Amino acid sequence: MTALHDGPAPTAADSGANATERFKADKLGGVANTPKERVDLLAREVLGAVHDTIRRHKVTYEEYNALKAWLISVGEDGEWPLFLDVWVEHVVEEVATEHREGNKGTIEGPYYVPGAPERGSHGSVPMRENEPGTPLVWTGRVTSTDGSVLDQAKVELWHADDEGLYSQFAPGIPEWNLRGTFSVDAGGEFEIRTVRPAPYRIPTDGACGKLIAAAGWHAWRPAHLHVKVSAPGHELLTAQLYFPGDEHNDDDIASAVKPELILDPKPAADGHGETVVYDFVLDPVPA
Repeated sequence: MTALHDGPAPTAADSGANATERFKADKLGGVANTPKERVDLLAREVLGAVHDTIRRHKVTYEEYNALKAWLISVGEDGEWPLFLDVWVEHVVEEVATEHREGNKGTIEGPYYVPGAPERGSHGSVPMRENEPGTPLVWTGRVTSTDGSVLDQAKVELWHADDEGLYSQFAPGIPEWNLRGTFSVDAGGEFEIRTVRPAPYRIPTDGACGKLIAAAGWHAWRPAHLHVKVSAPGHELLTAQLYFPGDEHNDDDIASAVKPELILDPKPAADGHGETVVYDFVLDPVPA
């Protein structure tokens, strides 16, 4: 099928600028009230870990200057959201959700945009005519940890297209392409029609790419569906769902894959595309 992306190739700088603006708009409100004591503790321990690394490995001034130049370029390229989401967020997510009994989650990443169009309990994500990719029909159910149906739950879905590109973060793609918000029916069930996304490399033309090249790493993320699942009185679940057989499930650059998040797609009964069943169990907000 012919690809539909007709704009210039996205760059790390453009993607980083979009992610930075989105972060400022959506996330900064929650950081203003961080206690000074907490900032003091965390800042001292992070700097202490850096100091220990320098002493343990006898870091030279040449190596220090290389690090300094690289950190400057991360800022100049606008890649702090990419750097932090790829190499740091998975540990923050692990700590923040270790108490949960329901579904496992994973990182949000830099490409979430709130306010995706409402599509009902049984519908399709917005997509272009002849959207490239294998058609995928996903059915599921949302319940609480006690088994009760959460009939007011919402499922937000967003993912890359068949070229590994995200709407609003790459040029030439309609604003809400492959982004939708789905309710559930009275039984807590939903059905979403979309297409299977492609694996992709994170942008490598900026500072993060220089680190990857210098360290001899790869830049690949396995194909995945992003979701946020919410319901009144329950903790928000943020996750990514992966596909079996992807060569980078075991060495994802973002270290975000968990066995519980791998789907089990089956050929559709009509021979057109795939179907998958994946349910969610949400934890109540602690009393």
